[in-house]
Amino acid sequence: MQTIEVRPDAPFYVVLNAGSGRAETELRCSTIRDVLEAAGRACELEVVHDANELGAAARRMAERAARDGAVLVAAGGDGTLNTVAHEAVRSDCVFGVLPQGTFNYFGRTHSIPEDLGEAVRALLRARVRPVQIGMVNERIFLVNASVGLYPKLLEEREHDKRQYGRSRVVALFSALKTALGSHRNLRITLELDGSTRRLRTPTLFVGNNRLQMEQVGMAPLEQALGEGRLAAIAPKPVGKLRMLGLLLRGALGRLGEAEDVVSFDFKNMTVRAPLLSPRRRMKVAADGEVCKMALPLRFRAIEGRLALLVPEDGQGAAQERAADRDTETA
Repeated sequence: MQTIEVRPDAPFYVVLNAGSGRAETELRCSTIRDVLEAAGRACELEVVHDANELGAAARRMAERAARDGAVLVAAGGDGTLNTVAHEAVRSDCVFGVLPQGTFNYFGRTHSIPEDLGEAVRALLRARVRPVQIGMVNERIFLVNASVGLYPKLLEEREHDKRQYGRSRVVALFSALKTALGSHRNLRITLELDGSTRRLRTPTLFVGNNRLQMEQVGMAPLEQALGEGRLAAIAPKPVGKLRMLGLLLRGALGRLGEAEDVVSFDFKNMTVRAPLLSPRRRMKVAADGEVCKMALPLRFRAIEGRLALLVPEDGQGAAQERAADRDTETA
């Protein structure tokens, strides 16, 4: 990726996923406009009410941002950020984020405030930093991608959120309900960095986010993500009680201590169905969005491909954390 600079007076082209009530959406829009106008910065805002139109809206705004030297900004959860970031990568334009989701792993990793007004102000004092993306086939992911039980869990979680509201408590109980229900184990063949292994697991989870790895207690994988690699986690086939134990370990940040988990890091990995398997496609979740993809699935890490606006103080905090880790391992 070529070095991308952003003009001090560059306009902001914002794609906002409404995803909530009209009053809340209008408040978000006015907050974004008021902060940018007070700073003397131009802003164009496209509000997307239908999730099926998000990709097309992001593509239009990305093409215009690349042409006009503007910053393409995504306002929404990690799934929205993924869709808009995909178009930023395609168009080679600078990308900014206004995190508005449930977990906001991507924004929190890069020290971007979750309060909308503060996040907009952070864009004004930010600098461009190239960051790593993951890819599965031709789709990018900023936080994680997965196959097997995890995509099913995400579909159930979205159903429960529509019924009970969006909160981390709802997400947790939905995950427990799905994980402890009935499901089939995957039988897959992995080709990774020149070696081959067969794996039987309820789910294969591929991470590209150090904060998420830290929270579940996978410290060695967290370190690998800072070295241009991706992290893979695959629980072994276990009964419901042991699965509950794995979920509790993850919630307590101690998953790395579990014996029933296979974990490794890689730069390139191909996932194939076993020989003679009729399976030709597989459900894949990328940053919370589920779709079917043709086999084989090719996962890879691409360093520095996304030009992200990161607050200056966030850059310093990230460097301090990296220095602390280097000191601890020295």
